[in-house]
Amino acid sequence: MRHRKAGRQLRRTSEQRLALLRNLATSLIEQGAIETTEAKAKELRPFVEKLVTKAKAGTLHARRLAGRHVQKRDAADKLFREWGPKFATRPGGYTRILKTGHRRGDGAEMARIEFVS
Repeated sequence: MRHRKAGRQLRRTSEQRLALLRNLATSLIEQGAIETTEAKAKELRPFVEKLVTKAKAGTLHARRLAGRHVQKRDAADKLFREWGPKFATRPGGYTRILKTGHRRGDGAEMARIEFVS
């Protein structure tokens, strides 16, 4: 039984799932928008929004906490220099998910996740 087990497994172990979310978050921070499966996008959204909330604080402690998940220095700098100040007055909802249809190979639901401008 899966009582009180939040989140999707994405057919991965917890270590693989965390690595996937870290890589997707880094790509989203670097590029501003990425296309992935709908399930991955829905799991990525709260992960990234918590990072942006840390970036809004802008403190050294927040940078170190975000550095656990954004391990590329350039991406972490962009998070704190660009995305954090951009959303300084916004109380949440930094990303949007747009459905883009089915993937040709296996019919998976695809979605585009991007930062709100």
